Amino acid sequence: MTTDMNPNKFSEHAVIALDDIQLATALRRGTSNADGRRRQVMGEVASKELRQQGRGAKLRALADLPDLLEQMERNVIQHGGHVLWAKDAAEANQHVLDICKRHNLKRGVKSKSMATEEIGLLPVLEANGIKMVETDLGEYIVQVNESHPSHIVMPVMHMTKEQVRDLFIEKLDMEPTDEAKEMTAFARKLLREEFLSADFGMSGGNFMIAETGSVAIVTNEGNGRLSTGMPPVHIAVVGIEKIVPTWEDFATLVQLLPRSATGHRMTTYVNTFSGPARKEEPDGPEEFYLILLDNGRSNIYGSSYTEALACIRCGACLNACPVYQNVGGHTYGSVYSGPIGAIITPLLQGKENAEPLPFASSLCGACKQACPVDINIPDMLLMLRHDLNNEQEAMWKVALKGWNFGNTHPLLYEMGGKAASIATRTLAKAVGADKLNNLPYPLSGWTDYRDFPSFADQSFHDWWRKNRKEN
Repeated sequence: MTTDMNPNKFSEHAVIALDDIQLATALRRGTSNADGRRRQVMGEVASKELRQQGRGAKLRALADLPDLLEQMERNVIQHGGHVLWAKDAAEANQHVLDICKRHNLKRGVKSKSMATEEIGLLPVLEANGIKMVETDLGEYIVQVNESHPSHIVMPVMHMTKEQVRDLFIEKLDMEPTDEAKEMTAFARKLLREEFLSADFGMSGGNFMIAETGSVAIVTNEGNGRLSTGMPPVHIAVVGIEKIVPTWEDFATLVQLLPRSATGHRMTTYVNTFSGPARKEEPDGPEEFYLILLDNGRSNIYGSSYTEALACIRCGACLNACPVYQNVGGHTYGSVYSGPIGAIITPLLQGKENAEPLPFASSLCGACKQACPVDINIPDMLLMLRHDLNNEQEAMWKVALKGWNFGNTHPLLYEMGGKAASIATRTLAKAVGADKLNNLPYPLSGWTDYRDFPSFADQSFHDWWRKNRKEN
């Protein structure tokens, strides 16, 4: 398992992952169970019709995205909440820090949120003396392990039950047990103390309903409700693409999300909030802040890849993908892994920062078949490959022109040969070998698969000139 967050190292991470027997065991258990349950419960409904309804809801929302976001802002403010806009991760993190300073917040609890993972919030809070505890069990395990989530929905997909047991014994002094119930009860007891002592809570948002200014989260644990309802301040960080126009749209999508994500017909908890507690409400936060996160989404919006923003983060494409099933999420080096991550990560972080990911697919189409809103993931992966090849082709054209220029000018050709001879023989002597291996990129494209002997001490031209003079 690797936690090196570098998408460009996908190939070397994959080699390590394929040799990890414990990872293979965890992935086999996790993906097969989740995908099997999804198939079963989706088969109970008119899945084609439901999927197209869900797709329509998301595409309508994207078509009217600017107007819906403004409607969302107006309604949240009308309900007594605050709305902040964040163009990137740095601005979103600064908003959270400013809120904490304003209310003197030092200790928080957080429900599961991919958006806060995306912006790297926890290290920023820690650096500023603010303690934040993950309260989703999977995220809590990842936090204790000082690692990163490996799945959009199931953060510890990469760990076996036995590994979790050993972690709790080592880091949290849990009494040895092999019973999942006892491990869960142990974590629940620790987390309950955190809920009681927290002065602010944080969440993401699975959906935002524009017509009432409501944020919705769906969970199978009570931590979401406790994180958002108990502390006096609630901060929600939500990507701008999570908005839908109406409650009818939400009613469609909330049927698709749990069926696709965990194979449940409905999640245990569906929580919605539009602002702080009203005067007549005995429970709820005194202050509510909604941070609307862009962080590259505007660059995707209106492009050939707009459809990627329709993703409802169910993780079904990960569970169905043969690549993910064998290498897991950490291999992708990004918060968003699997087929949808292979699209979103290059678009959010820059294609040059995640070049291997669009090629980390067999294009078998299992991801599109599993997607609850019918996103054409294979076509977008092909488009990204085409874009990357075109960009690389432009660089190669420049390189080949330089190569051609050097080879058509005798003096440059001869000087280049002498320089190559001196450089390669010096390097070979330094490593004590007659050939070079493991050269850095781009020469690694040759030495990873072929021998690279040193250039000769004497070129043919030099030999010819010398011998012709002697004869």
